[in-house]
Formats: sequence, structure tokens, C-alpha cells
Amino acid sequence: MSREHLTVGKFEIYALREGFFYLDGGAMFGVVPKVLWEKKVPADSLNRICLATNSLLVRSPEATVLVETGLGTKLPSKFYDHYAIELKPGLKGALREIGVLPEDVDFVINTHLHFDHCGSNTEVEEEKVVPAFPRARYFIQQGEWEAALNPNERDRASYLAENFLPLAERVVLVKGDVEIIPGVRIVLTPGHTAHHQSVVISDAGNTVFFAGDLIPTAAHVGLPYIMSYDLYPVDTLNTKRKWLDLAAEKGWLIAYVHDPKHFFSQVKKEKHKFVVSLSPQHRS
Repeated sequence: MSREHLTVGKFEIYALREGFFYLDGGAMFGVVPKVLWEKKVPADSLNRICLATNSLLVRSPEATVLVETGLGTKLPSKFYDHYAIELKPGLKGALREIGVLPEDVDFVINTHLHFDHCGSNTEVEEEKVVPAFPRARYFIQQGEWEAALNPNERDRASYLAENFLPLAERVVLVKGDVEIIPGVRIVLTPGHTAHHQSVVISDAGNTVFFAGDLIPTAAHVGLPYIMSYDLYPVDTLNTKRKWLDLAAEKGWLIAYVHDPKHFFSQVKKEKHKFVVSLSPQHRS
């Protein structure tokens, strides 16, 4: 399935799959042993697991909001071999399939600025890198923007300047939680990076929580399942516990940015552990 549609009150929400790529399974699950994580996600002969790049398109009477823009098409050729990238249909192709043009998008939200979350923020036009959504304002945490401009040795390879520097005149830098339009909130969810953000979409008593790399796939719902890529894993643990408690208590849907099979699920708490429930109740 390359897309899925939900109705949440006044919101029409489309989960869109740009394509797939592969990352080392051990890195994706941190301290959890392979004998455990491979029961959830099988690895290939190079110990890599298949991941997706998923986005949300949120439409309401007020605005059209795009959450995450995936890998994009500007990556160096070596990335395609290293990460086994396959972009079908691509983000713009997925948007066209639901009748959305780049100029229809009012706001773009990136959970953070690693290359697999913001690659289609920009595109090449007449040999110049320009914003891919010409009318949109791009919402990014100020701390994340500053980290991307001054990366350290550990995360330098994750930040590609062409994905965000051309946005300088269109970017809106925020500090902490903020409501973008009524019912769509950015919330700070630190751990993967210090200023990672997630998105909460609520109306008519129903809520979708786009977790980003806080909970990248359904296989990461368990509290110990934390990526080695996370810069602040103890913060990830505490942040996950907070938001999973809310999601389980209130029956929220969690939207996954990297799950290759499941766009959404609910979660339940059983004997102090969080488990995935793949029978969401709010789909149209």
C-alpha cells in the first residue's frame, strides 16, 4: 500500500509513501539484541532492514499542511548504493496521486533536518536549488536549525545544507510547542536530536500523533527499542514514555515515518509495557 486516508473531524489526512531505503538493523535498534529485533523486522545479508519514507498531507478548511518531505531527489549518487534507495512514486508523485500540487501546500513541518526527513524541502530548478513548495512556510525548531548549521563530527553526515539553507526566506523558526493552525500542533520531543519535534492533529475527539524519529516504526513502540542514531537516548526514553502513555490512555493513532508496512497504529499498555494494536478505529 503506497498511501492511506483518514478523516479526523474536519481534517482529511493522507499518509503518503515516497519510497524505501535500507539501514543497519543493529543501529536502528540500539542495545536490543538482534535475536529479539529480528523477530519483528528481518534483516538482509548485509544486516540491513527495509525502511520507508512516509509523509502526512493534512487538509482542512484553513490550510494544507505537509509533514516531512523524505529523501528527495538531490542526493549524491553514492547514497543510492549505500542506502539501497528506491523512490517510487516519490513525494511529488504521491501528492499528484491525491490531486495536490506543490503550490497547494501552505505549510511544511520537518520533525528535524536529517537528510531522510527534509530532502524534498528543496529541488533543483535551472541549476539552482530552490524551495520545492513555492507558497509554503517551513516550520523548524530554532535549536534544530542551529544544530544543522553547526553539526558536530557525529551528525555532520546527516545534515545536507542544500535541503534547508535555500529556505532562509521562507522558514519559520519556533521555540518549543506551537499551534500552526487550529487543531495542528508542533510539540517538542527531544531525544533523537535535542530539538526534535512531533506533530499532534486533533479534532472531534480524535487525535493522530506523528512521532517522527521518536518512534520511527511500529517495531520501536517498546520503550527499550531506541536507535543508536539518537543523540540523547535517555531523553528519547523519557519522551517516549510520556507520549505513549497519552496515546494509550486516550486511544490516539500513532503515525510512523519509517515503517514500510504500517502507516498508523494504536498502542495499548499491558503489564507496564506498550504494545502495538493494528486495528485503528478512526479510518474512513
